[in-house]
This record gives sequence, C-alpha cells and structure tokens, in this order.
Amino acid sequence: MSTKRKTFLADWFRRHMPSREEMAENKYLAPIAHRFLSPELWRFTRRSVPRGVALGLFCAFIVPLGQIFLAAFMALPARANVPLAALVTFVTNPFTIPFWAVVANRVGTIVLDIDREVGGAMIEGQMQSESWRTFSGFFETAGVTVFGFLVLAIVSAALGYVIASWWWTRRVHAKRAKRLRQMEQRLDERLQAGRG
Repeated sequence: MSTKRKTFLADWFRRHMPSREEMAENKYLAPIAHRFLSPELWRFTRRSVPRGVALGLFCAFIVPLGQIFLAAFMALPARANVPLAALVTFVTNPFTIPFWAVVANRVGTIVLDIDREVGGAMIEGQMQSESWRTFSGFFETAGVTVFGFLVLAIVSAALGYVIASWWWTRRVHAKRAKRLRQMEQRLDERLQAGRG
C-alpha cells in the first residue's frame, strides 16, 4: 500500500513538475534560460528545499496569475530549488482560488480591524448615491482581500520555510540513525562470526 502511494506521488510530481529543459526553452525565460540549467538549482539540499517552499508559497499568494514564472525568477538569485518553488505555487489554482479569496478576505478584515459601521457612515455622509455606495463597498472588500493575500503570502512563506527546514533536518537525522543502526548490526554480525 505504501509503495503504491509513493509511486502515485512520484508520478504526480513528475507530471506536474517542469523539467529543466522545459523551463529553459520557455519563451518568457529565454533571456535567462542558461541559468536554469545550473544543476545546483535542481538539487534537493537542506538550503534549497526550504527556500523553494517559501518562494513558491509567497508567489502563490502574491500573484494570482503567472506565479510559476515569478517563483522561477525569484529562485535564481535566492539559489532555491526551482522545480519545488514552481510546484508549490499550485497551492493556489483555479479550483482553490475561491477558497483562498474568502480566507484572504477574513484575514484582511481581522488584521486591519475594519469597523464597517464607521466606514459606511462616512460614505453615506459624503455620497448619497446608491451606486457610489456599491462601488466603494466593492473596492473596500477588494482592498481587504488583497491585503489578506499579502498577509497570507508573508506568513505562509515564513511557515513553509520553518516547516521545510524542520522536515529536512528530521529526515537527515532519521537517515543517519538508520545508517548507524545498520553499521552497528553489521559490526555485531562480524564480531559474532569472528568468535564462532
């Protein structure tokens, strides 16, 4: 069962993760395509993975369209893992954007602590037109949502970096511990074989 899950995840990553050659041949990336072929940007290391996750999350929330290209551009100077940065941007996609828009609106409202009654009274005092109230109400909601997306971008990038760093460190320690156990086991077997 676990093998199937690993294969499914690996296949999904392979299908959705752009290859080095695909990104290098992209017409929008042509001026800096040669930089995408640098192997260090495609390796999974303890520094490049958290940076890739953080950049991908930041770009996913900060730009609704073209976030993959923004993440790829930002990954170059940050020396982040390019495919991971591009893949993480799929957190926001056409299916999840309505959900994230609602979350961003709520986050923006909480952070800004908007008092709708005071804002509404000011608009009524300034303009009596119903269409102006609707128009200004729309822009107030849109502004709160945009601010919420900005907050989500910053907070998710920071959390993504911390979680990816923690996960990478934990993974490395687990691999080392496993290797040490195997070495101890082999040494014990040799010592027992030498005694016998």
